[in-house]
Amino acid sequence: MVKALIFGQNRIVAVLWGLLLLTSLTALFLGFWELSFVAFSTFALAITPAFLASRLHISLPVPFLVATTLFIFASVFMGEAFDFYERVWWWDVALHGASSIGFGLIGFLFVFMLFEGDRYAAPPFAMAFIAFCVGMTVGAVWEVFEFLMDTWFGLNMQKSGLDDTMHDIMINGAGAALGSFVGYLYLRGQGDGPFGRLIDQFIDLNKRLYRKSKAKLRKDPAE
Repeated sequence: MVKALIFGQNRIVAVLWGLLLLTSLTALFLGFWELSFVAFSTFALAITPAFLASRLHISLPVPFLVATTLFIFASVFMGEAFDFYERVWWWDVALHGASSIGFGLIGFLFVFMLFEGDRYAAPPFAMAFIAFCVGMTVGAVWEVFEFLMDTWFGLNMQKSGLDDTMHDIMINGAGAALGSFVGYLYLRGQGDGPFGRLIDQFIDLNKRLYRKSKAKLRKDPAE
């Protein structure tokens, strides 16, 4: 199953996954237990979205897989194994800022899926608000994950504890608001740009989940 997941992905994703797995096994063989654990944990987290998507019969766009893999790689592996959280002061801020925008977009896609792609089922601002709430929830779950990793395995993902957690939640809020605002513009037919194309790509790959969407939400310029 793992082999099929790795070799069935984009080359960049497959290389990163393979590198993490190889690092974990090599560190285990050499007796570097902590590095082996961090590398394997990163690998397990990185393949989780693809594994869940395959189980739920959802197709994930390549940019999404690349982004989630790079985020987990930078957060857990680089942040912990090479102590980037302490060496690079903006590392944590940049990761949370970028990921929170993704959480907002994921929230929008999830909410829009609940309405089966019917853009008239609810006002755009209502869908955007619910998407913001979903994005905040995902960010909060990640903070719980950081706390558990620090408590159970002695890592330092929270850095300064409560202050770091509150700063992260505020950054998550700003990013989730931006991501949900992109969804709002998308529903209004004004979502041009890379995020709008990513939303289009996900919907096109999973048309059965958005079957009430009779056409692309953004009007085709050729029409």
